[in-house]
Amino acid sequence: MTEFLQDPWVRRSIFIVGGVLLGLMTEAVVVRWVRRLIERTRYQWDDLLIKSLRGLPTVWLSAGGVYLALNVGTVEASVAGPVQNGLTIILIGSVAIAGMRAVGDGVKMISAGSPDTIKSPTLVVNLARIAVLTLGLFIILQNLGINITPLITALGIGGLAVALALQDTLGNLFAGVQIILSRQVRQGDFVELSSGEEGWVTDVKGRNTTINTFPDGNLVVVPNSVLANSIVKNFSFPETALWISVMVGVAYDSDLEHVEQVTKEVAKEVLDLVEGGVKGEDAKVLFREFGDSSINFEVRLLVTELNARGRIRSEFIKHLHRRYNKEGIEIPFPIRTVVMKGGKSAE
Repeated sequence: MTEFLQDPWVRRSIFIVGGVLLGLMTEAVVVRWVRRLIERTRYQWDDLLIKSLRGLPTVWLSAGGVYLALNVGTVEASVAGPVQNGLTIILIGSVAIAGMRAVGDGVKMISAGSPDTIKSPTLVVNLARIAVLTLGLFIILQNLGINITPLITALGIGGLAVALALQDTLGNLFAGVQIILSRQVRQGDFVELSSGEEGWVTDVKGRNTTINTFPDGNLVVVPNSVLANSIVKNFSFPETALWISVMVGVAYDSDLEHVEQVTKEVAKEVLDLVEGGVKGEDAKVLFREFGDSSINFEVRLLVTELNARGRIRSEFIKHLHRRYNKEGIEIPFPIRTVVMKGGKSAE
């Protein structure tokens, strides 16, 4: 048995297998216990850290077992060199992966806590992860003894050619960054583009912004450069409450003071009773014009959010029609007088 254990390959195998088993046990016992412990805390950053390390203790301890195996006996340089380089790549690469996870989740956490930004914007998350990945690649190349200066120079020259070839893609990319940094369009905002599309903003990606349209619920994909150069009406910023207008016409012989009083009473009743109305807010009645068959005026009602505008408008029209009938206020329909040449006029 002693002679068997003295065999270099047996000892190397024990180190490698032991590293793998120790890593799996660490994941199953230690990491799980630490995860349960930090779940009881009110802080989120420790949860983010343990989540970013998922699966990596097994990789690290397995790499440690391989490194110890290399120090058993004499290993040929043609084997030891590539294995050590591979371990370097694995270790630095795994740290870079952990960094990518942590940075990506950190961006999501920060954006989720800010009311003025897109929640977890895909573009920013991907850019942050790419930055960490690029840094990790440079560190790997340096540790492998590769001079990265010519590589950076080549990337600079090649980047110019790529930029010329990908003008549209890069234009959309920078436009997406501008949209996020401006904070004028946020996730969940209801926007209307100058081209007529309207809906809720769901995400900003590297090439486009996605909008969930209203009322059909379809997905509209708008290039970031188009959105950045469009006239955008944001119904959710800076306030979600908005005024809706209803046009009404009454007969010429109506008492306008009485009409205004009744209309405001109906509007206040609807805003107080119907979900989505701003309670206690007085409606605005603005007489606009002398129409062909009626005196036309506009009623403005304040609703809490865009989704409520259709419901409030419908209920207001029903209540107003019922109240006008009760008060004897006439809503006339258009009348045309036709005069025939050589004949009598007829209505």
